[in-house]
Amino acid sequence: MLKESIIMSWQNIVGNKMRSFLTILGIVIGVSAIIALITIVQGVIDEANSQFVDLGAGKITIQAYGTPLKRGLSYSEVEELSTIENVSGVTPSLSISSSIVREENLLEDVSIEGKNEVFFRESKDIISYGRGFNILDMESKNKVAVIDDDIQKTLFTGEDPLGENILINGTNYTIVGLVNEDSSSDIMSAFGSTDSNGKVFIPYTAAMNMAGVGNITALDISVSDTNFMDQVMDDVELALNKAFNYKDDSFNVINLDSMIEALETMQNMFTTMLGGIASISLLVGGIGIMNMMLVSVSERTTEIGLRKALGAEPSNIQVQFLIEAIFLSLFGGLIGVILGLWISYAVSGVIGTTFKLSTSAISLGVGFSAGIGIIFGWAPARKASLLNPIDALRSV
Repeated sequence: MLKESIIMSWQNIVGNKMRSFLTILGIVIGVSAIIALITIVQGVIDEANSQFVDLGAGKITIQAYGTPLKRGLSYSEVEELSTIENVSGVTPSLSISSSIVREENLLEDVSIEGKNEVFFRESKDIISYGRGFNILDMESKNKVAVIDDDIQKTLFTGEDPLGENILINGTNYTIVGLVNEDSSSDIMSAFGSTDSNGKVFIPYTAAMNMAGVGNITALDISVSDTNFMDQVMDDVELALNKAFNYKDDSFNVINLDSMIEALETMQNMFTTMLGGIASISLLVGGIGIMNMMLVSVSERTTEIGLRKALGAEPSNIQVQFLIEAIFLSLFGGLIGVILGLWISYAVSGVIGTTFKLSTSAISLGVGFSAGIGIIFGWAPARKASLLNPIDALRSV
């Protein structure tokens, strides 16, 4: 009997092609909207997440504004931070803009980044050729430099830059390394810089002399064991409070891991919100299914009456109409899945994010569409099953 109900349901759907298409259109739009919105937002947030991870999961960023009497941290205070338990390294950061000269070639507004040996140790695969800095470069304020790919292409086209000299702010610096092109792009975007003239890294102690400053106002702290992140944060804040005599607003400490967690929380919120918004169109589609099924029951009263007169049980009638509603919603759900994935893939390519198949979005869309078929198909099916055969046969 179930097989006959399935066949009859299918025949009715095929027999009313245009009406069936318009009925499932709402389901198609709803499911495709759910999958597309959730997948696209997930891709965007995953991309932002990966940027933060590349920038440094397990890192603490410090902005040491200082007080009117003392600005930033001295060399000894920076070194003291590196002695805190579970701190694997401290990376001071100093950025200035200057011109660089090589023979008769001049580049203006080049970003000069003051870094230390920890920066190159923590940034894996950043050096493609040569070396980074070492502790002797910091202590002796050696005039050495690491250049990026843009500087190499502009000033050393077809030449080996290693061991060559460039003039930075009137001082000779020897090139000891070349930054990997891909790593260079990631680092520049992470620091929020898109300098077309390139970047040069020099020891931060030399950069301090060049900038005419005696203290550091920005630095990153690498934590060896993130399980002790809270303890390290407390120890760092204690050391900074001592350095600035417990003055309010003298520094700011940011835990990048907490920012990653905040992004994940935002992702869940956006997913829930967008899923709820897109589900409204599914409800509209469900109402369309209910409307079609009610019309179908009215049109087929004679058929229902004859089947009941021949001994069909109310449950058989109900199952037939319920199967028909489920068919419509599932067809709409499957088409919506294909359309939603296609839209997600196309939009991801346009905005430059990675397309990632979201099984949760697909499950939500298909599950919701199946639920819509059962919920909104039940009332018309129930109405058909309760139809009095005598009243139905009066229309013959």
